[in-house]
Amino acid sequence: QPPAFGFLFDVDGVLVRGSQALPAARRAFQRLSDGGGRLRVPVVFLTNAGNCLRSAKAQELSQALGLQVSPEQVILSHSPLRLFSQFHQKCMLVAGQGPVEENALNLGFKHVVTMEALRKAYPLLDMVDQSRRPKELPPPTTGFPTIEGVILFGEPVRWETSLQLIIDVLLSNGNPGAELQDIPYPHLPVLACNMDLLWMAEAKMPSRFGHGTFLLCLENIYKKVTGRELKYEALIGKPSTVTYRYAEYLIKEQAEKQGWKTPIRRLYAVGDNPMSDVYGANLYNNYLKSAHQNLVQAGVKRSPQAASPQTVDHLELRKDCNNSVESCESILVCTGVYRHGADVPSKTKESTTEAVFHGHRDFCFDPSLVEASYIVQDVNDAVQLAFKKENWS
Repeated sequence: QPPAFGFLFDVDGVLVRGSQALPAARRAFQRLSDGGGRLRVPVVFLTNAGNCLRSAKAQELSQALGLQVSPEQVILSHSPLRLFSQFHQKCMLVAGQGPVEENALNLGFKHVVTMEALRKAYPLLDMVDQSRRPKELPPPTTGFPTIEGVILFGEPVRWETSLQLIIDVLLSNGNPGAELQDIPYPHLPVLACNMDLLWMAEAKMPSRFGHGTFLLCLENIYKKVTGRELKYEALIGKPSTVTYRYAEYLIKEQAEKQGWKTPIRRLYAVGDNPMSDVYGANLYNNYLKSAHQNLVQAGVKRSPQAASPQTVDHLELRKDCNNSVESCESILVCTGVYRHGADVPSKTKESTTEAVFHGHRDFCFDPSLVEASYIVQDVNDAVQLAFKKENWS
């Protein structure tokens, strides 16, 4: 019987902790595979990691899980940027770490400027680290391209450098060597990937700073300097609806390649972070329920750009729009950020005032969106639960 369902698995805290595979993940994938190591159900690995190549993440997962994972099964926080073709011809400043330039080119961007290239072109801008300040006045920069937009791939290594230079680019309309009379507003387009405030590594302390923490710094510095809100052209990665739409597309593509004729009706999103995995799955579930209405009604009230109708309209996913998927259920595991008894906001007034919302500024705080459909111990239990619901063995 071909499957009528698919899985969206988060990676850190669900399948691995740091570089170590969780034992439950191996057991889960033995359950999901046939005797030849082929998956019996379509699976997408949906991670907010972005400081690596898709192929490298697929290879890492293959080793951790003991089966062949293809890059087409992996969605990194920045993967949906390949669909934002209106920016592909523009000169974009890229921030983050790892192969940011290669990632941008692989996604279709043609003209990319790295933070290091910008720093070298304008050595008088980066002044926090005294050891990197120029010893003598450099000659004026000539011929450096005007920057037309900013892509924030992930948390950078030197936060002070990236914060300073990004603000400089926004305040100068892409010409940090020029002196402008007025601060331009609205500023240049900013596309940000991965809004996770915190993530789970091998440390005993519960959570490490994620890219969401860097965005928080950038937003507050921009507002303090200009008195205005930093605006995003797009926020992608979990919990953005566009990321889940892309995941659904890849799930259906896998089912087609396998020759499974049964339409995929249900998705199970397994994660450890209530503020990204659960929130995103529930937000997408709301979107599926009101697929033909304006996406803003699906739960994003404060900021249309977080999951705007035009974002989904220009995705090259129209051929796939038979709307067979009816639901996306969230399953929360206790092997990562979330712990039993932790403060996950609930619908009761008392707990809502006590709990702290770790989601991004542009995603409204809706307690129902961080309540998982199911809470289980680990990913193996999550797979068992879905199989039971699907009457699948």
